[in-house]
Amino acid sequence: MQAFQAIADAHPGPDGHPSRNAGEPGYKASADYVAKLMRQSGYDVTIQTYKFFYFAFTALPTFRVVSPTPHDYTVVGDWNPGQSTGSTTAALQPAGGIVIPPTPSSSSSSGCKMSDFSGFVAGRVALIQRGTCSFGVKVLNAQAAGASGVIVFNEGNPGRTAVLSGSLVDASGNRIVPTIPVAFTSFATGNDLFNQYNQAVQGGTPLPVTNLDIKAAVNPNADDYNVIADSKGGDPNHVVVVDAHLDAIYGAGMLDNASGSATILDIAQMMHKVKPRNKLRFIWFGGEELGLLGSNYYVNNLSPTELGKIGYDLDADVTATPNYLVGVLDPAGVDLFSRTVSTTFPPQVYQPSTVARDQGIQYFDSIGLHHELFSPVGTDAFSFNQAGIPASGVLTGQDCCKLQTDVDLFGGSLGNFEGKVPSTDGGCVDNPFRWCDNLANNDPKVLTFMSKGFANMVVNMAFDPKLLTPSGTSAPKRALPTPAPAVRGAPTR
Repeated sequence: MQAFQAIADAHPGPDGHPSRNAGEPGYKASADYVAKLMRQSGYDVTIQTYKFFYFAFTALPTFRVVSPTPHDYTVVGDWNPGQSTGSTTAALQPAGGIVIPPTPSSSSSSGCKMSDFSGFVAGRVALIQRGTCSFGVKVLNAQAAGASGVIVFNEGNPGRTAVLSGSLVDASGNRIVPTIPVAFTSFATGNDLFNQYNQAVQGGTPLPVTNLDIKAAVNPNADDYNVIADSKGGDPNHVVVVDAHLDAIYGAGMLDNASGSATILDIAQMMHKVKPRNKLRFIWFGGEELGLLGSNYYVNNLSPTELGKIGYDLDADVTATPNYLVGVLDPAGVDLFSRTVSTTFPPQVYQPSTVARDQGIQYFDSIGLHHELFSPVGTDAFSFNQAGIPASGVLTGQDCCKLQTDVDLFGGSLGNFEGKVPSTDGGCVDNPFRWCDNLANNDPKVLTFMSKGFANMVVNMAFDPKLLTPSGTSAPKRALPTPAPAVRGAPTR
């Protein structure tokens, strides 16, 4: 863990902060570090390269009202920058189709058609309400009308009032990166700006002037890497994949997911002289934070025969959360964030997945710890489940959103572990511009008992004689769904 932090410190990202994000020197250095240690431990190591779309902010984005009443908006707290580039200082003008007060259900189509920009003055910043069509369509229309920037505010219906973070895709779902700055904000902020504009027009006073500044680096064909290390021994027709994602999302990524990466690295080093019944394949995936890119690429580029040799996947995705929960992956479990079941799997995937799941549960029971069952959705295990391969694993949650039911089982506090509890401000992990997912954002005691629990699952599956895919048969190869080219978890409309 100290080595991963040192790598991040030595390889700052384009914003100048320590980073192990995919597509940046800190991630490549992390991959080289893992590959070196695995070769030294006697594993057969390959580095798999694939291409992906890279976007990174190079400076702190800013959004402010310059006049008549100056006001600065705080990034993340008050607004979120879209994946766009550009700078403007210009008068504000609303697009047509804004519905204020909002109706109980979504009804705004603001900015969805060019007629919404009839009379729009080129060079101004367009104020657009969420609703009906994709954010990218709204922005493309605004850009075609000559807008120098865009502010998209949440619609205002129940569940659609908070500060928004959206992804920019066109009507066909293709990623766009506008060359004008795009800001996403709350209904309250948008409503306030809308009222300021109307009051200025009605009173004959100057229009509100806004400033948007978003600087970013973009590479649509960047390199990313999976580190793959096979045990010398074990039946090559019966493979257990043991994985963690190596990439960060914003910065050093020490909790998410240097912790899981360190967990499987430690297990691999301790097992380097073990002669397992089934071949062990340790994989550190890239691009997980951007939509399971590494595991998706790996699984989709296996031949049917090679895919058929993989009998199980075990995933370690965050193993050291200070305000922890003990999560065990189960295809029928609830999603960590929504706490609802969003995906179901056929019996040939689900039933075998319960074997390692139950091994994990039994271990945690044996040391007096409760557990919760969580879906593999959002983890690299999902890529294997989608391809017909049973999977389980562990996670300890993030520092964003611990519920009272979790507190009842594991202690700790509601919300975050950042000294702001109870809180729901999102924590260090999935929020940009905080740079606080560092070594201090991990609990060594949690890392230890979670790694032991995961190791118990690995060893048991390494010697399991029954549930792996029979030698010589091929599992059905299913093309994995292509993740939306978007900000992680952000809506596109």
